[in-house]
Amino acid sequence: MFKSGFVTIIGEPNVGKSTLLNKILKQKLSITSRKPQTTRNVFSGIYNDDDSQIVFMDTPGIHEGKTKLSKYISSAALATVKSVDLVLFLVNAYDDVKESNISILDDLKSVRTPIFLIINKLDTITDFERLQKTIDIYKDKYDFKEVFGISALKGDNVDLLLLDIKKELKPGPKYYPDGEISDRPETFLLQEFIREKVLEFTHQEVPHSVMVYLESYKPDEKVAKIMATIVVERKSQKGIVIGKNGSMLKRIGVAARKDIQDLLKRKVYLELYCKVEEDWRNREYYLKNYGYKENI
Repeated sequence: MFKSGFVTIIGEPNVGKSTLLNKILKQKLSITSRKPQTTRNVFSGIYNDDDSQIVFMDTPGIHEGKTKLSKYISSAALATVKSVDLVLFLVNAYDDVKESNISILDDLKSVRTPIFLIINKLDTITDFERLQKTIDIYKDKYDFKEVFGISALKGDNVDLLLLDIKKELKPGPKYYPDGEISDRPETFLLQEFIREKVLEFTHQEVPHSVMVYLESYKPDEKVAKIMATIVVERKSQKGIVIGKNGSMLKRIGVAARKDIQDLLKRKVYLELYCKVEEDWRNREYYLKNYGYKENI
């Protein structure tokens, strides 16, 4: 019996949503970073095996933010829960009960979709008595269908979680052809891989205000050619991204090209630029042009 369905992964920033998606898909598709608000768009990865197809939706971290972009991010994440077959709500194993998580659960009380509580980063703790008390409080606040402890980074219990997800789904068709790995176009993935390297290598003040878009993409030539622009909000940030004699921009490009080559399975020529668009995160024109069209 072939099963299929849609599963959304929600939670605060930095709880491992993208890491979990990559581990399930057994390849890098969603970018990760230790910095909050890495994921900005609802992004789907498609899992296929002999008897199922599951479309996992990686969502931005739900948080209180002041910019229009931040408000878009949280509303976009919460909007997914009503249109899927199952919700995975992730929390960090090392955190005590957080009011922000309680607030998310309050938002979910009107949702009829079954929800699994996923305790991630289980490998980071030894005080399981404290953890159980935290879980009990969350369970008292919401009637979860199931509760799981996992380590998305190490893969602990992820296969078992996947089996229980399949049990929850109903018989259904393949929504995407074999070989499809995401609902997003290839160009989106390339932009994200570049942005990930900016997050990884630059100072703390840059990540929240960085955006990447492609100037051109020529995939059909012997060597795929990509020209991309990194957008920041201040001249000082542009200086950080470029670095002395272009050293940082080169470092970003070398690392991003490696991941892009792994994705495209071919050689890549990548050329990067950087420009300033002041306060773009609060300007609807730029938000729409950079792909943030809904819920603003």
